[in-house]
Amino acid sequence: MRGDRLISILLLLQTHGQMTAKELSEKLEVSERTIYRDMEALSSTGIPVFAERGKNGGWSLLEGYRTNLTGLKEAEIRALFLSPSHQFLEDLGLHRTSEEARNKLLASLPESYRKNAQDIWNRIHIDTSTWRERKEKMVTFEVLKKAIWEENKLLMEYERADGITNERIVHPLGLVAKGSRWYFIAAKENNEIRNYRVSRIKAAMPINEKFKRPTDFDLAHYWKSSTKAFVENLPTYTVVVEVTPSILPRLQFTDRFVQLIKMNNKNKNGWIPVELSFHTEEDAKGYILGFANQMKVIEPKELHHQILRMAEATVAFYRQEK
Repeated sequence: MRGDRLISILLLLQTHGQMTAKELSEKLEVSERTIYRDMEALSSTGIPVFAERGKNGGWSLLEGYRTNLTGLKEAEIRALFLSPSHQFLEDLGLHRTSEEARNKLLASLPESYRKNAQDIWNRIHIDTSTWRERKEKMVTFEVLKKAIWEENKLLMEYERADGITNERIVHPLGLVAKGSRWYFIAAKENNEIRNYRVSRIKAAMPINEKFKRPTDFDLAHYWKSSTKAFVENLPTYTVVVEVTPSILPRLQFTDRFVQLIKMNNKNKNGWIPVELSFHTEEDAKGYILGFANQMKVIEPKELHHQILRMAEATVAFYRQEK
């Protein structure tokens, strides 16, 4: 999407001659800070953009400069024409707009580049949905989007993972798509920035009060740091098991809550020692029981005894059902 925006800036400056960062940000629906970063990006690639200071100043291209995009490399054109996630574009209400923008971009390319760019749509498609997708209900999505653009405070009703719902006033900063889910990034009244799963926001009402967006806030940088901290602080429960060779291929594609840490060679009994890491002990129990007599616990010993008791209880339960 940034590539489309850079080209839009070029075309706007070619059309209007000179525009302020504020005018460009309003036209492209981004922050002025984003426009300044885009101008730095254009300048670093050799595009002659310059800023004129003062009351009547603004950004413009060197007089007489025109581009027909011939300066773009083939790999750069491919990057511009990669199909974005249809699901996320539909959520944002931008699916049709994205197609129109790509068609305009395609039309502006020289004939020699056009076919290669068009082939990208037929050779690479990005689908962020899961195989058994269950679309999350997002009743406040439109309200969140509007508040982010208008920099308006929100009174939000949020349901935590434990089911407790509470209200809070937040300063909307951005939306992030992770996997097939949306997350709302907002600052609390004490300026602490938090992540909220959009599907858990039960209600959101704009407050007739603006807030000052932090000038040094970078959404992409924040999200990268936030997810790194989240992963590093996840609880871990390590288990050593032995498995039969027949289930080894299934272990190579472990589920989201288990990680294959280490695998050794077959022992004298033909079983394979494996070290697994889970988030919790409960995750480990359910996973191991699912493999029945094809996986046995070596360590920790207490887990071995718990699995045995659970298996015996299961057998006793089904015998009673007869």
